[in-house]
Amino acid sequence: MSSEHDQILVVDFGSQVTQLIARRIRELSVYCEIHPFNSIDASFLERFKPKGIILSGGPASVHGVEAPAAHKSLFELNVPILGICYGEQTLVQQLGGDVQASDHREFGRAFVEIKRSCSLFENIWTPGNKYEVWMSHGDRVNTIPDGFDVIGVSDASPFAIIANEEKKYFGVQFHPEVVHTPDGKRLLENFTRKICKASGDWSMASFKEEAISKIRMQVGASRVICGLSGGVDSSVVAVLLNEAIGDQLTCVFVDHGLMRANEANEVISLFRDHYNISLVHKDAKDLFLKNLAGVLDPEQKRKTIGKLFIDVFDEEAKKIGGADYLAQGTLYPDVIESVSFTGGPSVTIKSHHNVGGLPERMKMKLVEPLRELFKDEVRALGRELDLPDEFVARHPFPGPGLAIRIPGEITFDRLEILRSADLIYLDEIKKAGLYDDIWQAFAVLLPVQTVGVMGDSRTYEYVCALRAVTSTDGMTADYFPFEHQLIGRIANRIVNEVSGINRVVYDITSKPPGTIEWE
Repeated sequence: MSSEHDQILVVDFGSQVTQLIARRIRELSVYCEIHPFNSIDASFLERFKPKGIILSGGPASVHGVEAPAAHKSLFELNVPILGICYGEQTLVQQLGGDVQASDHREFGRAFVEIKRSCSLFENIWTPGNKYEVWMSHGDRVNTIPDGFDVIGVSDASPFAIIANEEKKYFGVQFHPEVVHTPDGKRLLENFTRKICKASGDWSMASFKEEAISKIRMQVGASRVICGLSGGVDSSVVAVLLNEAIGDQLTCVFVDHGLMRANEANEVISLFRDHYNISLVHKDAKDLFLKNLAGVLDPEQKRKTIGKLFIDVFDEEAKKIGGADYLAQGTLYPDVIESVSFTGGPSVTIKSHHNVGGLPERMKMKLVEPLRELFKDEVRALGRELDLPDEFVARHPFPGPGLAIRIPGEITFDRLEILRSADLIYLDEIKKAGLYDDIWQAFAVLLPVQTVGVMGDSRTYEYVCALRAVTSTDGMTADYFPFEHQLIGRIANRIVNEVSGINRVVYDITSKPPGTIEWE
């Protein structure tokens, strides 16, 4: 909780896009947090002191067994409330209205017709006109509680927008947080800034100063160890800690030999030379390759690398001695996703490689200064800390590194082949001025060899797959539409300059059904 700022509470009922609500509001310089509906009670609200409340969408029906509901104390706060989709339905049901299953469900693009003016869309929408929105619901409101008016309708929703202007309670059947509702962000701005009167004083500059103050208060004169991977998150954590506590910080960089071309040297140069941060560089390439020999299953690769990382990090931390705190780059999506809104288990698609589990083993306390931030906010903080743009804007890179971009066995030769191909790929993307338009781009070395012809000779070499996706948060993604001429130039360079590859293919699978990484 950020007591220094006006804040909005987002009550999570399990929607796949709840995180987008928080992202949109923070883009308006208003601080907000997401909390599961079943974690909220009167004492929580007394501590949080929200300026306004948003009830998210969700997959449940208000008529379902143990249907999730907003805690009754939410309606005793006398602050504005906005219900979105399921949030509108539970708002109606709990205040005495009625919700019914509908024969005409709405999924995707729809249009709402505005029947009367409303403060929620003042200076945005006008009565008598229709506006595009994005719907995703089966149930619909059938009757509204006393004090509410019908503000907007759609073909399948006679109560698509409702409002109680006196209490400042609003319900919308559509999702304003998604980009498919063109005016959604402006509606959220009206709600948070005008209706809730949130001051909009939250910025990355203020976050940086507050984070530094909190780190100093938490750590005191103690020593801190930070596991540095060279990625955006750990790099920002390291520089932020350096500003906060200086020589009390020691970074440990475990070089597993699975990074892209030249990255290990770049990490060492930036943190040891440019920032003068105490850095322990452990070259463990041979150890990792030895333990990965013969390992083919991707989950086993991840677990092998994760365990080795912990072992090596633990060994180096003991050599340093005397550290009471471990710094981690935990982000807000990690925090949200670690607490299922129902408290139930979720399906593991793939293990995530980080130092989770390390604190208990090392008997250290955690410092997690980024746990309130989304990925794009971490990049903004990095710029606020004057980190070089090549680090801040770097595409996401998995903890297991190139090991999960080589299906099949990991060998030194295959790593070198992939590093060379990946370097050419990214070089051409940067030359074309497309790097910042792409969420993630990388090469994959397939465990497939094909016949080729070079000169008058037959070749039998590997296939290289290229992957590039667009995304806002990595939760969903689509392939990047390269021009064929550029793809052809990249393929030509790889085949001509990388010994061991004679064929290049481009992956056009979206997420879902695929994942961004291949393993």
